[in-house]
Amino acid sequence: MKVQSKFIRMTKVLSLAFTIFLQIYWYKLRRKPESEWEKLWGKIGERFRKTLFELEGLLIKIGQILSIRSDLLPHAFIKQMEDLTDHVPPSKWEDIEKILEKEWGGSIYQHIESIEKEAIASASIGEVYQALLKNGTKVAVKVQRPNIQSIVQIDFRTLGMIIWFADHFVPVPKGFINFQMLYKELREVIERELDFAKELEALQSFSNRFSDHDTVKIPNVFPELCTKKVLVMEWVEGIKLTDVEGLKQVEISRKEIAQKLIELFLPQWLEPGYFHADPHPGNVMISQEGKIILLDFGMVGKISKRDASYFQALIEAFLAKNYKKAVECLAQLGFLLPDADTQAMERLLSELLSFQMSELKNMDLLALKLEMNDIIQALPIQVPTSFVFLARSVGTIEGILRNVAPEEEPLDLGKPVFMDWLRNQSNKWTFIWQWLQSQPIFKVLHSANEFLQTPQKLEQLKETEQRRKFLFITQENHKKQMFQLLLVGLMGVGFGLYVMNPFIWKIGVGISAASFVAYLGASFKQKKWVKYMPEKKRV
Repeated sequence: MKVQSKFIRMTKVLSLAFTIFLQIYWYKLRRKPESEWEKLWGKIGERFRKTLFELEGLLIKIGQILSIRSDLLPHAFIKQMEDLTDHVPPSKWEDIEKILEKEWGGSIYQHIESIEKEAIASASIGEVYQALLKNGTKVAVKVQRPNIQSIVQIDFRTLGMIIWFADHFVPVPKGFINFQMLYKELREVIERELDFAKELEALQSFSNRFSDHDTVKIPNVFPELCTKKVLVMEWVEGIKLTDVEGLKQVEISRKEIAQKLIELFLPQWLEPGYFHADPHPGNVMISQEGKIILLDFGMVGKISKRDASYFQALIEAFLAKNYKKAVECLAQLGFLLPDADTQAMERLLSELLSFQMSELKNMDLLALKLEMNDIIQALPIQVPTSFVFLARSVGTIEGILRNVAPEEEPLDLGKPVFMDWLRNQSNKWTFIWQWLQSQPIFKVLHSANEFLQTPQKLEQLKETEQRRKFLFITQENHKKQMFQLLLVGLMGVGFGLYVMNPFIWKIGVGISAASFVAYLGASFKQKKWVKYMPEKKRV
């Protein structure tokens, strides 16, 4: 690592975070226009990116995860993170050898014949070396970087402090970003990647799942040599799907390659089990015979049976235009924050998804994605990280499909595969019933009772929103005033120390402390009101 001191590392991260917070507050107080905010977020993203490269370690991985949270973060910031690559200088071989000896309980040459001492690949968490086993089998040895555990603990401690501060002081409407949930999800993802035993479990799961697919190649693994810090698997070589000249050597057509990709990934996205969350061209290759090769199972997501059931029901609800059922599914999947108004969500979904499926092909999908991100940022929705990874997987594969078969539409390629998958599902009668419910006569019967109650519901909704907005603005103004007073107090402390006048700096400390406590109180009241206001309304 370039920055060895724990204190310096923590100080650099905290100073970056608090500088960002102060800039955001300053822009809020000055009521800067949207164009100025875009420039600010671009500068923040650029500074954040430079700090990540300087400090390396866990922070690069956090930057990569944040780069896919376009549902939470501004586009100008995300743009600076989009091409963030996890490449860092390799460690000294002596340090790597010590880890292997400790994990294998003796000399490494008791288990292998030879090993290349130059890393084939080096990332923030692990490094990959090529080796030969005693029987002559060529293998890839993935080793955890030295001291990464202590670095991770420092970074998590620092990140925890930043998240606490952001949760209490950042001027973001409470109930629209759950910072604690975001921190918990980040921690779970990183800790999973740090445990190679879990990557081994995922690799074996993929291997068992696709064991009867002769069009897919998953590397064999050697469990007796694997530990929490070491992973040994078969060395597999293939052609990158971005290699235009290399694809000419493959025995099947580009269209067939694209269809095989969809056949491989569609069940991962829709069925219970693991899905590959990082299918970039370095991790998804093809053999000369036309087999899809899947590598690197460090970043995977897992869909539980419960989530798969609700996710399939969500698709059915969207296709059947049953938005009440869709909102229920979104809530069960963890998309809706506690303060979400389900009735308002139903109306919004009805308006947003008013287009016909036949129109989807003619839409600008990139523009639609950006618009959906803007809408999500304005609603009490926070996409769970597992589904962010799922969307990332889908988006990455879509990009590969367009590169492999540019003359084919991904929707046209996917439709027959999806229909075959649907025919093999046991819930097709459920889907037919959902579709029947979307037809006019069923819709009239289903909506009659709700229609009679509409005036009362609209009046309640209007009153609720007015009270929520009034009290939120009141507390927000109080917070701004206390923050300004806090700045005045801190300036007084600084001036008093400069002129060496104890009376002035003591007054400054008093003002700072009082305004800080008042700010905390206003934040607590605001958060509590937004959370419990609907219940109080009904009393």
